[in-house]
Amino acid sequence: MSRPTENAAPMEKLISTLDLEKLEENLFRGVSPQVGWQRVFGGQVIAQALMAAQRTVDNNRFVHSLHAYFMRPGDPLVPIIYQVDRIRDGGSFATRRIVAIQHGNAIFSMSASFQIDEGGFDHQVSIPNVPQPEQLLSEDQMQEAFLAKAPPAIRKYWENKRPIEIRPVSLTHYISKEKLDPHQDIWVRAVGEVPDDRHYQAAVLAYLSDMTLLDTSLFAHGTTIFDPAVQAASLDHAMWFHRPCKLDDWLLYTQDSPSASGARGLTRGSLFTRDGVLVASMAQEGLIRKRAND
Repeated sequence: MSRPTENAAPMEKLISTLDLEKLEENLFRGVSPQVGWQRVFGGQVIAQALMAAQRTVDNNRFVHSLHAYFMRPGDPLVPIIYQVDRIRDGGSFATRRIVAIQHGNAIFSMSASFQIDEGGFDHQVSIPNVPQPEQLLSEDQMQEAFLAKAPPAIRKYWENKRPIEIRPVSLTHYISKEKLDPHQDIWVRAVGEVPDDRHYQAAVLAYLSDMTLLDTSLFAHGTTIFDPAVQAASLDHAMWFHRPCKLDDWLLYTQDSPSASGARGLTRGSLFTRDGVLVASMAQEGLIRKRAND
């Protein structure tokens, strides 16, 4: 394992970031790409913790669910140590608990469950009817269209090259303070090749699952996570992996926020392939607190 080089492509950096160093049995070390953020992106920690757990289970067992808590912001300048506890190995399922540690403190914990492939009952909800990604503005076109007049935080977010491209079906919440229905549909895709390995594919899915979820809970209040008057941070994250996904085309990430209260917002998400296969479901609660006036 080595820290990704500065001139590597964003997806190459992500895959390198997921290639954890084994320090000892059940103990792994991960690093963060240096992209100028003050804290580690939550999706990175989820993905690295999942990779650590996957390296302690048999190759024929694949993650079907994870449940995580964020406890402290991650420091991108120092490595993260992942300690895996082998809770149980059963005939079909295996359970792991993972703790991420920095500066001697736990910053994150996660439980994950793995299962051998089995047949059985099969049904799913239908994919929403939304415009295809080719009908929407690309990230470069979005930058040209409105970034020049956007607040600095929004400009910085969109100008950073990322391993995942996103194309929101609607941009209204970025450019107005209108109170909107707490729902959004976003097309997402990997920018670059993801290894033909279900463990890496699951980790990249976990990485992108943390993108844009928290913002949806602010739609009903006419603001975004980029508003300096809003303090926002992920508190927990749950994910269920329904079907394998090669990440070689666009996915539709449909999200809704059923509730916000007590300075917390809850958002649910579903990821569909372009042809309508439901590959994963998510739920996340995050801190959405109005900062006190100076």
